[in-house]
Amino acid sequence: QVQLVESGGGLVQPGGSLRLSCAASGSIFRIYAMGWYRQAPGNQRELVARRTSGGSTNYADSVKGRFTISGDNAKNTVYLQMNSLAPEDTAVYYCNIETVVGGISWGQGTQVTVSS
Repeated sequence: QVQLVESGGGLVQPGGSLRLSCAASGSIFRIYAMGWYRQAPGNQRELVARRTSGGSTNYADSVKGRFTISGDNAKNTVYLQMNSLAPEDTAVYYCNIETVVGGISWGQGTQVTVSS
């Protein structure tokens, strides 16, 4: 069983920054990728950013140039640096892990609210 623990969410003013962290533990069998998804009220969960263990990254168009995903393979952690935050970034952000055998796990989510 895999546990994902997220931290770093909160309330921030438009234009501000936040850094999300996610640490994976438990029965992890060779991580293929870790990433961040978000879900706003009334919307489907969407990909924000994803990073493979080889370091390849991809981003949603809406966050390119503002968000940066990084990670530490040795620590099974992934980070999301979010800059120039806007109200439309308000959502619950979920950490996600994919293993090389196709396993997928989700964190419990962390709330990010961008408001003045």
